[in-house]
Amino acid sequence: MAESLYIPTTENRQEIYEAILPQVKALITDEADLIANLANISAVLREAFGFFWVGFYLKKENQLVLGPFQGPIACTRIPFTKGVCGHCYSTQQTVIVPDVEEFPGHIACASASKSEIVLPVFDKSGEVCMVLDVDSDKLNDFSETDAEGLGNILKVLEGTL
Repeated sequence: MAESLYIPTTENRQEIYEAILPQVKALITDEADLIANLANISAVLREAFGFFWVGFYLKKENQLVLGPFQGPIACTRIPFTKGVCGHCYSTQQTVIVPDVEEFPGHIACASASKSEIVLPVFDKSGEVCMVLDVDSDKLNDFSETDAEGLGNILKVLEGTL
């Protein structure tokens, strides 16, 4: 089990994702507890990038329910048809929102959130079982580099489900 995290001193997000990916794998591969793994992934991402909010929403019955996260208090329940998380869940696609104020139906859990990326997490049967939600307090803070880097981390997680 890792006790510390190595984060390269660079502004290049691709290099940071490449550095943390094997560390996330080492953190979660031998840990069977899902909640512990989601908590550690959230902590790694917040520490590595300083994102405003990082966390998971888990599919429970007919909605997404707040799971482990790092950041300010968050919305607890999100219908599948509402907000960026609901859109990600229902389309099963990564959603990058440069300005949350321009996203129809955006749920404002925190007024400091300015941009967002949400990625689906698939279980072994190919169903979306949760989403990873990352918010920034900067406009247009996410790109395809983030989609790819976060997606690679989620592939490691999916391998443990």
